[in-house]
Amino acid sequence: MTPPSDMSRPSDLARSDDQPLKDILAGDHLGVLATLRRDGRPQLSDVSHQFDADPDTIRVSITEGRAKTANLRRDPRASLHVRPRSGGGYAVAEGIAQLSQTAADPTDVTVEALVDLYRTINGEHPDWDEYRMAMVKDRRIVLTILVDKIYGWAPQSD
Repeated sequence: MTPPSDMSRPSDLARSDDQPLKDILAGDHLGVLATLRRDGRPQLSDVSHQFDADPDTIRVSITEGRAKTANLRRDPRASLHVRPRSGGGYAVAEGIAQLSQTAADPTDVTVEALVDLYRTINGEHPDWDEYRMAMVKDRRIVLTILVDKIYGWAPQSD
């Protein structure tokens, strides 16, 4: 299956009714990433993510050589499903994936982006030198999803 030829991002994703769904995406860092296998079936992976509502982007640390990475290189369409820990509601963000270079040096731009992502999700790491070396050894990449659609269900607050 080939991706659509127009990979441009819609100019105006922000709608006031999307805010409760964006709150779900931003409020929990655990989600399920869906990519497309060569045969068109979904490949699902549990991931930790960071959602930034301005601009609407999602960042995830992934590994070179894994199925989801190969899938995204072949077809950059991706979806992330997030369900709050409370169990009330869900949000799905769809968009086009961009992949960073593979981490190659503890001081390269990819490792800096991975450090920033880790801090955003988990706070401080006990040993940043060890973390940086692990990112290179594990051949980590930053996946950025440029969100072009959000849907789902958010309970009404009283």
